[in-house]
Amino acid sequence: MRETTTLWRPTGPDELALVEASGWTAWPPRLPEQPIFYPVLNEDYAVRIARDWNVPASGSGYVTRFEVDSAFLERYPVRRAGGETILELWVPAEELDEFNAHIVGRIEVVREFHRESA
Repeated sequence: MRETTTLWRPTGPDELALVEASGWTAWPPRLPEQPIFYPVLNEDYAVRIARDWNVPASGSGYVTRFEVDSAFLERYPVRRAGGETILELWVPAEELDEFNAHIVGRIEVVREFHRESA
């Protein structure tokens, strides 16, 4: 049995639709203006991004959770993007297919946020 690491990814509805189209097993290729894929290391940070950034930008924000082979993740140093718990991995876009191949199980939505209607 492989040891896995739990990661979270805050996302909007467009990216989530592409994950669903993959059968909940892969993240879609990055757009040209997105050279890095940023999974995060804790749910609280993912919630803040989904709620405070994705909702205003697209009306909805989702927090996903997924497992990745821990040995594979050793190639990506943990990056601190702010405070002590603002931790993420930086996966270059050209390595995303290989990253996806190391996801164990399915990507699942664990939280969702929506803009309140007026």
